[in-house]
Amino acid sequence: MSGTVGIVTTGHDVADARLHRTVAALRRAGCDVWVRGLGDPAKGPAGARISTAPAAGKLRRGLRALVWPLRGKCDVLITIDPDTSLTAWLRPGRWVADVHEDYRELLRDRSWVPAPLLRVLRAAVSALNWMISRADLVLVADDHVPPMAPRRYVMRNEPDVTVLPAMPAHTSERSAPFTAIYIGDNRESRGLKTMVEAVAGTADDEGFWRLDLVGPVAAGDREWFEERMSRPDARHVTFHDRLPPGEAWRIAERADVGLCLLADTPAFRDAMPSKVYEYLAMGLPTLATPLPRVQALLDEVGAGMIVGSATAATDALRRFATDDAERARLVANARAAGQALRDKPSTYDEAARRIAALCTSPSPGSGPSLDPL
Repeated sequence: MSGTVGIVTTGHDVADARLHRTVAALRRAGCDVWVRGLGDPAKGPAGARISTAPAAGKLRRGLRALVWPLRGKCDVLITIDPDTSLTAWLRPGRWVADVHEDYRELLRDRSWVPAPLLRVLRAAVSALNWMISRADLVLVADDHVPPMAPRRYVMRNEPDVTVLPAMPAHTSERSAPFTAIYIGDNRESRGLKTMVEAVAGTADDEGFWRLDLVGPVAAGDREWFEERMSRPDARHVTFHDRLPPGEAWRIAERADVGLCLLADTPAFRDAMPSKVYEYLAMGLPTLATPLPRVQALLDEVGAGMIVGSATAATDALRRFATDDAERARLVANARAAGQALRDKPSTYDEAARRIAALCTSPSPGSGPSLDPL
């Protein structure tokens, strides 16, 4: 055993895909792992000891951010959310910060944040990023994600094939109805309305499309979503809510196209969503909005349909269903790109190797333990 790694998150469900991939790699590296987070412990990463609490309001989350990093014995503590950084920075012992997104820019995507509060929160995140840069190791999801720390490793949101099913034996020789899939958080800025309207637009076609939505719906979009799902033309949309990655990608085995219809927001403009890589690893062409890096990748591998609206997305789905030659090209290219991704060394294994090395290196302190798991 290479040591014990504790992972604390006050804002992520233990079903989070990046969390599952990280734990799987740490287990392969010989680490014992525990996780404290939100949601159903049964949906947490396999092979780890899971402790969870229900999602809470801002005050309780703030208290958890101060206390949770101190709970549980470990050789290395991994934090995911910026609000846990203060305690993690002050806590004796090895600390790894896993930064999933550019949180300063992500705040712009939250419509509930008024402009004066936005400035305050962005300043607070900048201060927390400064603390994060002092961690023993900073993992970031992409090159553009801050902070630019001296001990930094880009652990991209690429697929870990150990948590994906085998690539299905789908071919382009399929008949309607076809199925589109989206796996991730469901909110307007992530394409929720565009996806539903695009598939609803084919509801009365002979070759109608089905849509599987996997992931929670944001609170601000729930009223719209429930009303929209009650209409007859949404009858082919199936909502699965949040699922562990293994279950989510088993649903993808029956899909024909993956959806990534992110809005052009400051947080997403430079992003490379993990789901695009995962769709390809499952052999699925991707229907996407024209975000620069997403479009560049899909153009390079020849496995994408780029659209700018729900109407354009409906038209693209119809072309996929009716143009046999184009469908064959997209599917063949997606499968080739997916196989290349499956053959690549895992970025998670390299990160896990670095974390395991921290477990066995001289530590500045073992850290307090208020509540061993």
